[in-house]
Amino acid sequence: MRGLAGSTPMHDALGMRSHEERPHVVILGGGFGGLAAARKLGGASMRVTLVDRSNHHLFQPLLYQVATALLPAPDIAAPLRNLLSEHGNVRVLLAEAQRVDVDARVVELDHGEVLAYDFLIVATGLKHHYFGNPEWERHAPGLKTLYEALEIRNRVLLAFEAAERISDPEQKRAFLSFVVVGGGATGVELAGQLSEISRNALRRDFSTIDPSSARIVLVEGGDRIFRDYNPKLSARARRDLESLGVEVRTSAFVTEIDGAGVTLASAERIEANTVLWAAGVRASSMTEFLDTELDEMGRVKVTPFCTVPGHDEVAVLGDLIHFPHKKDGRPLPAVAQVALQSGKLVAENILRRQEGEPPKPFEYFDKGLMATIGRNRAIVESGRFRMTGLSAWITWLFIHIAFLVGFRNRVAVMSQWIWAYVTNKRGSRVVFSHPKEQGPTVLDPHVSVAPSAAEQVTSEAGIPAARPSDAWAWSRPDD
Repeated sequence: MRGLAGSTPMHDALGMRSHEERPHVVILGGGFGGLAAARKLGGASMRVTLVDRSNHHLFQPLLYQVATALLPAPDIAAPLRNLLSEHGNVRVLLAEAQRVDVDARVVELDHGEVLAYDFLIVATGLKHHYFGNPEWERHAPGLKTLYEALEIRNRVLLAFEAAERISDPEQKRAFLSFVVVGGGATGVELAGQLSEISRNALRRDFSTIDPSSARIVLVEGGDRIFRDYNPKLSARARRDLESLGVEVRTSAFVTEIDGAGVTLASAERIEANTVLWAAGVRASSMTEFLDTELDEMGRVKVTPFCTVPGHDEVAVLGDLIHFPHKKDGRPLPAVAQVALQSGKLVAENILRRQEGEPPKPFEYFDKGLMATIGRNRAIVESGRFRMTGLSAWITWLFIHIAFLVGFRNRVAVMSQWIWAYVTNKRGSRVVFSHPKEQGPTVLDPHVSVAPSAAEQVTSEAGIPAARPSDAWAWSRPDD
């Protein structure tokens, strides 16, 4: 590694030279890994700049509950500036990274800004991948950001509203049909919650439709859902979903998605006005600028220290690393624990290098996997220990509460869960629409959904309304 004494200086031509001689660490991304690294470096004798195009840290494992009207958006998000305010050496920038020049050691931001760095930490997560069919995104939104969660919530709730008004039986059935593509954690959790919405929360709220008659189909290309889990747990999860009324299709490949439904490789057509994507992800575009070998998902094949080969001053975290698991040699999964542990390790190594000490290799401690399927239904796997049903569901609840960032968020989420459990109601079912879109068109889930969602993000979460970009799409565990 080029030591600090030999580091490329801040460039005068770029207007980035600082009067301070402390090394500058730039962190791209305020997710689990980026936030963990920033906190670890807080108070150190260096300058830290965290760049994120959102002003908040997002607790992604509960994002699907915002999408299905169980939680309001602010309950799973916390302002990054507030989270890092106690560290005087940490600066937060609301900006978007455009490219990285690893030779010049600079990051180009939107609006022409340039940041020079001594150390760079890339933690920009994953983005949706439609396997060469980008046009599917318009008809089948994915779930990575608050914006997308609120867009999905709008589509789901407006589908029931549209079905209430339509008299044609075929159209009514199409609006009451929901297809979720992908049998990982996001897909299974979305499907389970859609079933609970239709069969419990909305059951008595409509006059001309029976929400409990809604058809929910989960489509998975593999031979089973939850492929990262033990086959017995996968089978249990499938039985739980089917007991909730979800149709589970495995070994089923989608060949076409349009505004009216999906077509499978078997030539089966599923007519559905609401299709949700939880099938494919790949690394954000930032990895393409790191001048190193990538795997088929665009993840960086890092060194044992989570750094880029040949550029020890550049580290990569969490979902962006291709790091073999010591247990089976497979790449580590895209889960929060990988991001947290790699973020702390990378920050610690930067501090060690500053003191002239050798870096430590990354040794991932696997705490296991868990996912919820529905009310009183979950699966937990940690080594040889496995748990299902109510006990797993309670374990899932308490662990997620414990890892939420901020005391207010913990109290708010627990209160919402208790209220929903006791009443079978959803407290976040308001659909926001732009004043110019009032009337019949707003009832079409495919018309003017984006402005409506943007309006809701701004009013509900207090954050800028903007479409997520490749550089700032966040990962969801177990996809």
